[in-house]
Amino acid sequence: MTLIASLTVATEAAAQALVEALGASEELDFPTAATTEQADQSWVVDVYFEDKPDAAALNALAASVLGSNAPAFKIAPLPDEDWVAKSLEGLKPVRAGRFLVHGSHDRDKIQPGDISIEIEAGEAFGTGHHGTTAGCLAEIDRLCSARDFKSILDLGTGTGVLAIALAKAWGKTVLATDIDPIATRVTEENAALNGVGALIEAATAEGFGNPVFAANAPFDLVIANILAGPLIALAPEIARHLTPDGTVVLSGLLVAQGPAVTAAYEAEGLRLTRSGEMEGWLTLTLER
Repeated sequence: MTLIASLTVATEAAAQALVEALGASEELDFPTAATTEQADQSWVVDVYFEDKPDAAALNALAASVLGSNAPAFKIAPLPDEDWVAKSLEGLKPVRAGRFLVHGSHDRDKIQPGDISIEIEAGEAFGTGHHGTTAGCLAEIDRLCSARDFKSILDLGTGTGVLAIALAKAWGKTVLATDIDPIATRVTEENAALNGVGALIEAATAEGFGNPVFAANAPFDLVIANILAGPLIALAPEIARHLTPDGTVVLSGLLVAQGPAVTAAYEAEGLRLTRSGEMEGWLTLTLER
């Protein structure tokens, strides 16, 4: 039986931050999908589970994101209907540069000149609708017209949307890693769906000690759309695996977290060359 956990918040930014935290949580059994939908002047976060979730852990996560006065999730059985199709109704196509991220229900929205990426809401997080993902896509499109890259890493790949964009933009092999085996499996499936399965090597890897990094390094382009804390912690390793003229694109951080993340990479010899904001989230580009 599928269960739905629902919580209402005041702003879209709060809803998206909660969805991001759900995707990064190691305390919860991984949900099958999470969506946000506007309701009057508020936003509703719906999280779908195949098994009963730990309500205490779910509410503790909400409190960590929204504050100690956060409302509790309401958990109930989902009515007998096509809930996946229902969850996709609110996911409109997203344009970022030349990229169009869409579900199968919106293939008719593809226009001449679009670089189409078809992603469904499902077991891994990242449908292109979050400001961090859209910001990365826009930066990938910009970089594509600026220079060529030969060795590319998508760190924390999620559904593989950025890896697919990278493979389509440059036609080069992309290493796509994630700590979650579900994410790497979904990335492989989505890469095949989008016709770039042969160009994407998806690997489950926690930390740069995994041999897959040494086998593909050094990288002249690293995309890391994760969270501010891990981005800061990984700065030395990312810099160590970068070519002398390499580029790093970072996202998953709020505007207020930008200075701390930037400082961590400047300490490793990189310089900030571009900063973009979308829906309260930053995308930073740094170079040697």
